[in-house]
Amino acid sequence: MTLLEVIATTVADARAAERGGANRLELITAIGEGGLTPSIGLIESVIEAVAIPVNVIVRPHSRSFVYDADDYAVMLRDVRAISKTRANAIVVGMLRADGSVDTDGLARVIEVADGLQLTFHRAFDEARDLLVAFDTLLQFDAVTNVLTSGGKPSVLDAEGAIATLVGKAAGTRCTVLAGAGLTVDAVAPFVASTGVLAVHFGSGVRVDGKGLAPVDEARVRRARTLLDARA
Repeated sequence: MTLLEVIATTVADARAAERGGANRLELITAIGEGGLTPSIGLIESVIEAVAIPVNVIVRPHSRSFVYDADDYAVMLRDVRAISKTRANAIVVGMLRADGSVDTDGLARVIEVADGLQLTFHRAFDEARDLLVAFDTLLQFDAVTNVLTSGGKPSVLDAEGAIATLVGKAAGTRCTVLAGAGLTVDAVAPFVASTGVLAVHFGSGVRVDGKGLAPVDEARVRRARTLLDARA
């Protein structure tokens, strides 16, 4: 079964996504900025409201994915706090100024995450070399998902890149999580052409396809139905 992850920004989003058949949530705030760290109150409320796993983004600002010492101090505090909830995983991404993965920063997050798994988010798509970045992430056992659009604004324009990454991930603990620009109508052929095992929806399963609108339970259910029809 193809895993279906849906972005939630509210408790109502989370409930609608679960009712529609989502397997997992990515909890964020500030969806218009690409997602920032949600409050502990929201995290705890969403975890209490649903039975499916909740992955929580830790991103202190939307300026860039290159972080200074103060940014990391904030991020590590957030990770420590989130690790004390029943969150399923942490969602992070960090780069060096040269476009390589900031392995030192990633290691620090893993160290304080208290065993939680990590998804490396779409900072990955801004890496200088996606294949080198993916190989770097495979060196970290804690990184079990890489969210990517294949380096393109829309993942639908990067089927070849996604298929290549899926091939690199085969036999590892890491799953390629394809997202950004994915639509419900395109999801089944996209999965068929790329072999991807997990997909990630934001605007595509919201009312009228708008990022700031609520999650549309019917759209989530249609995505789930189309994915299941492939199985």
